[in-house]
Amino acid sequence: MTTESQFPGGAQSSGRRFAVGVGLFYATTLGIIGVYLPFFPVWLKAVGVEASLIGIITALPSLSRFTVLPFVTALAERHQVLRGAIVFMAFATALGFAAIGVLHQPVTILILFALTACVWTPLGPMTDGYTLKGVARYGLDYGPLRLWGSAAFVVGALGCGLLAGVIAAPHLIWVIVGVTVLSAFVSLGLQPLDTPPVVATASLSRANALLRRPLFLAIIGTAALVQGSHAAYYTFASITWQDTGLDGMTIAALWSLGVIAEIVVFALSPRFSGSPVVLVMIGAAGAALRWVITAQEPPIAVLAVVQLMHGLSYGMTHIGTIGLLVRSVPHHVLASAQGYLVASIGVVTTITMVLSGLIYAQVGQGVYYLMAAMAGAGLLLIGVARQKLDASSEIAG
Repeated sequence: MTTESQFPGGAQSSGRRFAVGVGLFYATTLGIIGVYLPFFPVWLKAVGVEASLIGIITALPSLSRFTVLPFVTALAERHQVLRGAIVFMAFATALGFAAIGVLHQPVTILILFALTACVWTPLGPMTDGYTLKGVARYGLDYGPLRLWGSAAFVVGALGCGLLAGVIAAPHLIWVIVGVTVLSAFVSLGLQPLDTPPVVATASLSRANALLRRPLFLAIIGTAALVQGSHAAYYTFASITWQDTGLDGMTIAALWSLGVIAEIVVFALSPRFSGSPVVLVMIGAAGAALRWVITAQEPPIAVLAVVQLMHGLSYGMTHIGTIGLLVRSVPHHVLASAQGYLVASIGVVTTITMVLSGLIYAQVGQGVYYLMAAMAGAGLLLIGVARQKLDASSEIAG
């Protein structure tokens, strides 16, 4: 990886400006999710949207994640307007939520949110793709940049707990709008990056060529299996904990433990000098073990330790996957690669959530054995591809 010292004067200060801009933008974009998840469904109910339609509306971002998102990221990257597209979509997202807040008719909300989701959901992978280009350009580490997003998510979620008792439910949408507006203006601080050299090989000039590369498919397939194995946890953890008698504060603390562990992994990631394949394997193995233990309905003390394993199952897997993309994917298609990664995780997670609901209704916590099997399959897949990935500096066929 290129180091800052190899660039002429001014490169180090440019790298610092890039890092600050990206860190702030991660904080605001994931801060949106931190206020959206607890507030948006409550606001929908408060303005008279029926429960069945709430389910459809809140599913729209997941739907756009594996339909619209890959095309948007590929288009922005092909025309080398990644930063400009991020800024445009950040402002469009703010405008979309503001329009939703003004127009309260259920059908109008559905239509406007569908359009808003098309510009909001690509922001995450496009920001990752932009960040990875800067990481390669300035010799930075991804983890310390990304951790600000996780920290802001925690702050946003905790802040929601305080604001919920102060702001009337029909006005909660304006908290979301406020964070999206802040994120939009922060996006203006993202630094332009040098235009990357065009790769001459025709098969690599288009991002969809990645989908014909077995090693790339192994990377995103593994990530989809391991990250998708969190589906039952995201869907049923709070319900299960509540059924066992845990109060709201304890449940919130358990969720926070997981995100804190994730932040620690991101902060320490520059010290992980080994192969990114090994990091993914550790994450996959940690996920499999985590879900096997969770299936046993452990007591609260053990459950707290299990929550800390989120640093492995999510954090280590994510860091390792990003490392593989930086090292193995041509830099001019990194954003597109990130789009395909998120889309694949979205597909697997959505399907797994549906299956989890059916299985949970029959066997309860036994659903986590399926999650463990998925993580184990991811471990097997990356293990099979390990030798070729370690030997490959670029996925070129």
